[in-house]
Amino acid sequence: MIFTATADGWLDLGVRRVRCAVGKAGVKPAAEKREGDLASPAGVWPIRRLLYRPDRGPPPKTALPVEALTRDDGWCDAPDDADYNRPIKLPHPASFEKMWRDDGLYDLVVVLGHNDDPPKPHLGSCIFLHLAREGYAPTEGCVAVTRADLEELLAAAGPGDAVEIRQA
Repeated sequence: MIFTATADGWLDLGVRRVRCAVGKAGVKPAAEKREGDLASPAGVWPIRRLLYRPDRGPPPKTALPVEALTRDDGWCDAPDDADYNRPIKLPHPASFEKMWRDDGLYDLVVVLGHNDDPPKPHLGSCIFLHLAREGYAPTEGCVAVTRADLEELLAAAGPGDAVEIRQA
């Protein structure tokens, strides 16, 4: 199954469409995506796995691989680092995104297979499907939805499924 997110803020869950947030700079072709440009990359991105905060509840029901986050989990976003666009343990000498966040956005995180096989420097990192801010405020390049909508997607998703990000 492919779950499609569009630049105008909608995500197709198969049986219904729900609101979503995309990057502050909108959606751009993956070939033009650059680290830090605040755009979501257009394309079809395989769902790799679900990460979740175990202190904020059990993992949702899903057929996807599931991993519990720990306080020292991060994701490298430094294009010139050997760990670029890969999970890391903190502390880490290069720039990174903390996966254990206080704001709740990463209480549930679906890792998408953008620029990961293998990662190419500067083409974008940390592209996830995660929980939305209030009012669906734009992301830094990810797709974001409510917890209920993400749990619905996770219940329907399985190995081999993907998220498509479309410009229109």
